[in-house]
Amino acid sequence: MLGFILRRLVSGVVLIFVISVIAYSLLYLGGGDIARRILGQSATAETVAKKSAELGLDRPLPVQYVDWLTSAFQGDLGRSWFTGQLVSSGVSGRLAVTLSIVLGATIIAAIVSVILGVLAARRGGWIDNVVQFISVIGFAIPSFLIALVLVITFAINLRLFKATGYIPITTSFPGWVASVTLPIIALAIGAIATVSQQVRGSVVDAMSKDYVRTLRSRGLGTNRVIYKHVLRNAGGPALAVLAVQFIGLLGGAVIIEQIFALPGIGQLAVQATTSGDIPIVMGVVIATAIIVVVVNLLIDLAQAALNPKVRLS
Repeated sequence: MLGFILRRLVSGVVLIFVISVIAYSLLYLGGGDIARRILGQSATAETVAKKSAELGLDRPLPVQYVDWLTSAFQGDLGRSWFTGQLVSSGVSGRLAVTLSIVLGATIIAAIVSVILGVLAARRGGWIDNVVQFISVIGFAIPSFLIALVLVITFAINLRLFKATGYIPITTSFPGWVASVTLPIIALAIGAIATVSQQVRGSVVDAMSKDYVRTLRSRGLGTNRVIYKHVLRNAGGPALAVLAVQFIGLLGGAVIIEQIFALPGIGQLAVQATTSGDIPIVMGVVIATAIIVVVVNLLIDLAQAALNPKVRLS
């Protein structure tokens, strides 16, 4: 198991390195005259040249990247070009908001998907058709449209939730729940549509295996067979799809945070990209890559626990 973890960690580090190289190159090569963008069009050529030298932009791109990478390994991602705030502080302060809605949506999607998938696989017939119909509708409707419907219905018309804003959990737990409920639901519906279909297919396939018939012939009840044995074997593919959905939810959070005015990492990325604040954008990219690597490692470990063959692959 230790070798399995080390291989995954090494591949994760390589992935983060490759992403950083590509992101850094694209941002700087496509950024145009960065110093002039910071100072404005009215700045003199001398002032622009001085600003470029101050930011180290007058050096070759590989040298700039090596310096950035060296500082990043020491935990220093630089400072915002516009606010002077440490990138690490700015990103970490926003990360909790994004993770709260993405993790919440992932947990809800996992629970509801297992319930719907098992129900559709076990009952079949009209129940299976209804579950599949709901899944298709949930998959077809974009999350931003679902978010708008939720805001109009539950925030504006029924006044059960606030339409926008975020309350930290340290300030008020009920307020935090009220501020993240609608964003979580808006994100979770699309994930439920995909994961529930995977769970259903995996359960149907597992229930046709010989070991299930053997367990039933020994007098084990259907519920015990499904929840103790079938789900264990069907869990691997479902976890893989759930991990992909988690990564997708990180991207979807960018739009959801804009709709609900949540101060998350997605909103920060949009603001930094619009203004050309490359250090902030790089901080967001690296933070997101690390989250993706950690999630994939956890999913791999869960799959290895469910299926020992994974550890040998």
